[in-house]
Amino acid sequence: ETAMSMNLVEKLVQRAIVRSGGTVSKVTAGDFVAVRPAHVLTHDNTAPVIQKFKTIGAQKVKDPKQPVFVLDHNVQDKSEKNLAKYKNIQDFASQHGIDFYPAGRGIGHQVMVEEGYAFPGSFVVGSDSHSNMYGGVGCLGTPVVRTDAAAIWATEQTWWQVPPVALVRLEGKLRPGVTGKDVIITLCGLFNSDQVLNHAVEFVGEGVKSLSVDERLTIANMTTEWGALAGVFPVDKTTVDWLRAREKRLNKRTDHPRLNAKTIDSLESDLPQSDEGAQYAKEMVLNLDRVQPHVSGPNHVKTMQSVRDIEAKEVKVNKAYLVSCVNSRAEDIKLAAEIIRGNKVAPGVEFYVAAASSEVQAETEASGDWQDLLDAGAISLPPGCGPCIGLGKGLLEDGEVGISATNRNFKGRMGSRNAEAYLASPAVVAASALKGYICAPRSDSGYEDTTPGHMVEVPVGDGKGQTLPPLVHGFPTGLQAPMVFCDEDNINTDGIYAGKYTYQDGMTPEEMGVVAMDNYDPDFNSFHSEGDILVAGFNFGTGSSREQAATALKYKGVPLVIAGSFSATYVRNAFNNGYLCLESPKFVSALRDMKTGEGKLTVRPEIDIDIDFRSWSLTANLNGKDQTFAIAPVGEAAQELVVAGGLEAWVKAQTAG
Repeated sequence: ETAMSMNLVEKLVQRAIVRSGGTVSKVTAGDFVAVRPAHVLTHDNTAPVIQKFKTIGAQKVKDPKQPVFVLDHNVQDKSEKNLAKYKNIQDFASQHGIDFYPAGRGIGHQVMVEEGYAFPGSFVVGSDSHSNMYGGVGCLGTPVVRTDAAAIWATEQTWWQVPPVALVRLEGKLRPGVTGKDVIITLCGLFNSDQVLNHAVEFVGEGVKSLSVDERLTIANMTTEWGALAGVFPVDKTTVDWLRAREKRLNKRTDHPRLNAKTIDSLESDLPQSDEGAQYAKEMVLNLDRVQPHVSGPNHVKTMQSVRDIEAKEVKVNKAYLVSCVNSRAEDIKLAAEIIRGNKVAPGVEFYVAAASSEVQAETEASGDWQDLLDAGAISLPPGCGPCIGLGKGLLEDGEVGISATNRNFKGRMGSRNAEAYLASPAVVAASALKGYICAPRSDSGYEDTTPGHMVEVPVGDGKGQTLPPLVHGFPTGLQAPMVFCDEDNINTDGIYAGKYTYQDGMTPEEMGVVAMDNYDPDFNSFHSEGDILVAGFNFGTGSSREQAATALKYKGVPLVIAGSFSATYVRNAFNNGYLCLESPKFVSALRDMKTGEGKLTVRPEIDIDIDFRSWSLTANLNGKDQTFAIAPVGEAAQELVVAGGLEAWVKAQTAG
């Protein structure tokens, strides 16, 4: 029966759910669930998480085997201040018995995969946006904010709203010289109008079989830039073979605690896979045969051009980078070495290389690939994030152009705001370092210019199978209030709470409430009275993850926000602060059909909203008659946060006694 069938993402969530009596028979997109991640990674930001952990009154880490600390961001900084910070993190780890990897061991995400923390079939979080990478080995990896990380240390659990899942079907196989990086740059550039925003992506199809684990990790890593909350590959023979090879390398002396014959046998006997008839919110097809080398940029991930087109322009480069968690694994370094071997980096070009981990560096040193790069004039940096996040040496100066095998090229990220950064595969980066301008590794003109992918129409389910969650003790049964309407989509967090106030720590809640929404509409306060519900369009709260965009509305006396949809991070911050967000796309569309917004930023129509939480619906008098609209149900995990008044209070209650 298809009503019970689940896709891979839903299955991985189901395995991680904190069971309250019995098993959860089905997980569906939109559900709010309490999950116990197998692991939680923090990096240099472990320091503020420790502070958070202390302020929520937690005494001990509930399961010391769950957190993993890897120092990787600012590893070139040998100042007394940074070394003291690193030592404090290490001391906390040894005091609580937490696995700790010092500066120089590698980038956290790579270590998580190498050391088997990101194990296929599990659910793992990290307080870093590229946690999506674990999807390359069929582990559901997704980012959390620092407060969540502290709460996981204290209680072992966190909450997640299961995202809608987009299916990406890969057909055919890549041609020589085309890499996983080209695949994800193509997906970002081809489907560049938020098709997968706030979705989880599941990769399937014949094309998956031809992709190595390294390439899958690259693709999963950059589903972040594509807008997705996770990007998961199936667990197949390739994954299992990779684990077996890894296990052979690790277990020379004693059994590795996570990667050993027993854990791999157990996985192989029960490979997690999606069911026949599983449902997806949307579907895309990409033909790997037709993908050609692409670069993305300058300064934007969603603009792409084929290397062949840009090569004709001879865009001169000053710096080339083979670094980062997206693209400096052994396979990537080997590819670059094959192109560069026996040649010299072009005059005027600085070519920086850093392995994703000390293991990768040792492996490529043993194979000779690392030395080939150095012989050609490459400058080596320690394993870590480095230039990718604008830390350490080798940054872009004013007016310079960089070609980089990293995952983000926003203005100013890799150095000066007046520099231009392009992203490409290790092969293109190496070839460009040799030639001195952006070019392809081989003069292959065999690419026809056909669009390699397309969207597929998917029948949308009616949502009938969804059971309404019960109300937890203390959660209201209903609410009646007047409304103000901001008839805009994509109202961002800067509009809700302006950046100029974000770092003014001394503001009182009242002062924060007064300035809320004034950057969106300076006249907002003349329409809004305390107690009015705010109704807005779609993707409300997009943009930066500042928590004040949720708390300031609470302080303004807005009891809750109703929108067509929300940014996932906004909802996360809102519920973590005990603030209610309700989705009712049909209600918003009905208001728009009546031209309620009158083309103004804010209006206050004479409409009272009557919300019934027992039936998850709202009733409003539109055009002289009462109409009822469905509200997306808020699950028990999120209701508990609202009742407690936020995550910190919830954690205190959990850890008391």
